[in-house]
Amino acid sequence: MNVQALIRFRSLITLLLVLAAASLAAAPPALAQSGAGARALAPGQPGPASVADLAEGLLDSVVNISTRQSAGGDRGPAMRAPEGSPFQDFFDEFFNERGDGRGRKVSSLGSGFVVDPSGFIVTNNHVIEGADDIEVNFADGSKLKATLVGADTKTDLAVLKVEPPAPLKAVPFGDSEKMRIGDWVMAIGNPFGLGGTVTVGIISARGRDIQSGPYDNFIQTDAAINRGNSGGPLFNMQGEVIGINTAIISPSGGSIGIGFAIPTELAVSVINQLREFGETRRGWLGVRIQPVNEEVASSLGMGRPRGALIAGIIKGGPVDNGSILAGDVVVKFDGRDVDEMRDLPRIVAETPVGKEVEVVVIRDGKEMTVKVTLGRLEDGDQAAGDETGDDGAVETPVALTALGITFGEITDDARAEHGIGDEIEGVLVLSVEDGSAAKEKKIMPGDVIVEIAQEAVTTPEEAMDRIARLKSDGRRNALLMITNGAGELRFVTLRMD
Repeated sequence: MNVQALIRFRSLITLLLVLAAASLAAAPPALAQSGAGARALAPGQPGPASVADLAEGLLDSVVNISTRQSAGGDRGPAMRAPEGSPFQDFFDEFFNERGDGRGRKVSSLGSGFVVDPSGFIVTNNHVIEGADDIEVNFADGSKLKATLVGADTKTDLAVLKVEPPAPLKAVPFGDSEKMRIGDWVMAIGNPFGLGGTVTVGIISARGRDIQSGPYDNFIQTDAAINRGNSGGPLFNMQGEVIGINTAIISPSGGSIGIGFAIPTELAVSVINQLREFGETRRGWLGVRIQPVNEEVASSLGMGRPRGALIAGIIKGGPVDNGSILAGDVVVKFDGRDVDEMRDLPRIVAETPVGKEVEVVVIRDGKEMTVKVTLGRLEDGDQAAGDETGDDGAVETPVALTALGITFGEITDDARAEHGIGDEIEGVLVLSVEDGSAAKEKKIMPGDVIVEIAQEAVTTPEEAMDRIARLKSDGRRNALLMITNGAGELRFVTLRMD
């Protein structure tokens, strides 16, 4: 290649590089503004380029909450400085802050956020529970005394009210149901007293049950949440609150990337009720329920375990009219699927009191729809009772054995010995074979078998016949409805092979 050809080649390469650079400069940016200052992610990027704009617009709406609680009790003599001591001012300040030893003050810190410019603030119940004095600290350094509007221990939510001199900056609620695992979220709060702390992460999981209450349905996030974050908001990338930070799992007390937030799909209705009534007004169905496991599903001829098994009906409750029966499996309530037992209490509680709803149940192997009108759940509406039994057997005219159980008739002597109510009908359990599945399932002498596979049985012969028919139909499990002497029902599944 001669010199002139080499020069022309280099010129061509230079031109191509200039054109490529100009093309890149004219191309749309990989990161575009989205929502309230958030930045959308280009494919393959590890995270948001920045949430500075988003955070800047939200910091004024997130508050620190400090509380004081009198520990009470006589804790010894008052602590005072010696007469004329140069440390008098120090002693006065120290012990006025913490109490004098006889009625100590305990302080705590948490987070919250403004939901109404007029001064309504949301936080966790455990942040303010038992507080004698509540103070809200704002991002600009101002402080206001707060009063408790209402609190709910079951969801750990509370609503406070302050009287601001000017309208506050509130944040909107978003739809937590639209959030997906892997979506970016941002938490703002007051960890360890460090107000206005911003952390970013993703939604790690949804629908978590951490056994903290009857309506657990938490969002799990790896955004750093520490002590003091409780009650603070979890935002989506549009600046909407989609969760209220509530709990962490941490052996050390610091964040290990497993935090939990109450989703707005659960929180909003509770917050609205607390604001309007100062209390919650939840729907009540009036039933006792059990989970549907594989054995129960098989015994009922269901394709897969799902729904909530009705183990009993509360006397005088909303469905004590025959609309729903013990042994039914609720698979849909007011248009919402009931996939697991724990779904039903939450869905019912979120449904307005007095509303007539359609309930889809599986009864005798078939789906059917019934209509019920909900009552109101009161604190005393609990379905609980101890399952007790007696090891003594009662002689009856007829005694037959199957599934490790000796069946007998209910006589007057049996009713007296086991405390069986006159209204209870069924087959008496005389004895239970050691090592049998019935023994493992805690079936005891004195229990009464009311139904086998959703068919009532009143004599030992009927019980034996029902078991024989189930075996002939190829069923591997038998679902027994059992009651104790007090009439408390439960369901037990026994293998028949």
